[in-house]
Amino acid sequence: MSVAAVIVAGGSGLRAGGEIPKQYQLIGGKPVIRWTLEAFLSHPNVSFVQPVIGQGHEHFFAEATQGMDIPKPVTGGANRQDSCRLGVEALAGIKPNRVLIHDAARPFISHQVISNVIAELDRGDAVIPGLPVADTMKFAPGGVIERTVDRGSMWFVQTPQGFTFDKILEAHRRAAREGQMGFTDDAAVAEFAGMPVRITAGDQANRKLTTSHDVRTADSEVSAKLFVERPDVRNGQGIDFHVFEPGDAVTLCGISIPHTAKLKGHSDADVAMHALTDAILGAIGEADIGKHFPPSDPKWKGAASSIFLLKAVELLTARKGIIANADITILAEAPRVGPHIAAMKAVLAPLLQVSADRIAIKATTTEEMGAIGRKEGIAAFATATVRLPL
Repeated sequence: MSVAAVIVAGGSGLRAGGEIPKQYQLIGGKPVIRWTLEAFLSHPNVSFVQPVIGQGHEHFFAEATQGMDIPKPVTGGANRQDSCRLGVEALAGIKPNRVLIHDAARPFISHQVISNVIAELDRGDAVIPGLPVADTMKFAPGGVIERTVDRGSMWFVQTPQGFTFDKILEAHRRAAREGQMGFTDDAAVAEFAGMPVRITAGDQANRKLTTSHDVRTADSEVSAKLFVERPDVRNGQGIDFHVFEPGDAVTLCGISIPHTAKLKGHSDADVAMHALTDAILGAIGEADIGKHFPPSDPKWKGAASSIFLLKAVELLTARKGIIANADITILAEAPRVGPHIAAMKAVLAPLLQVSADRIAIKATTTEEMGAIGRKEGIAAFATATVRLPL
């Protein structure tokens, strides 16, 4: 039986605060949505994962999923129900037997819960994970209790919610045709279409991140766990130099800065990103950037240096390592680097899978001494601290 998953990330995430939607904010150094996508992509019984994103979120999604092998996202609708329908519609071409629909803002979904839902679909066409209500329940419209509710039949429900594909697709289409657009989850759409919905075991950890407090708490929990699991702390250093040649801008940490010249190099000559790449490679005992990406190879001509940095991060990740801190110093008489530091950190954070406060970028001059002082080029020095399992 083929199983596809729709990961719904179409919301604005405004209640979580911050400058970007909650699904793209970092917890444990990675965007919330990346944790979620990785859980489904790594599950042995899930054959296809379809993301659904909000209008105008293309850039956020591209940054959050750099290096991942994942289908192009579908743009969602005006509300969650419509976004789910569009995600399911996007699967019509591959026609899976079953589909799981999951909130991107539930990054702690376990393989066990996914397996529970898939297994329970052997017994019905609609299954949702849930937790029995342990507290006493009161029905109190307007804040005045009218009666006590029998908690024995009450459940807190979660996602992923699983369905026979053809049946939930038709249920969503029917609800849209009939203007029934007020459902808050896919199980309600299934109920509307007359489908019996079964409940299987959920997980307390599979909570939805909604507020800024939720995101901060999740970040603290994940970061603490990652650090405890990786007690082997190592440091690496990288240094790079590039001379100027005729041009109109220099690229530093992925940001193009207007200038009277550009840096000369086989790639985009991003001297700062090259130094940081070598620092990470050095921390894990790898060969330098030139060994991995030789300048004699024409395929790297004009290449974005983010490719090199991602390779270093990939090698670190393959050893189950994480970056704890990155520190870059740029030596240049011109152009002025300071006004661009915030933008540089915003570029580096998703590449390194760390929050911006774990990246330091400083710029200084050589007081007109030497080649740098004569404005013949730019130099960069970088250190990287990484953590590995023993």
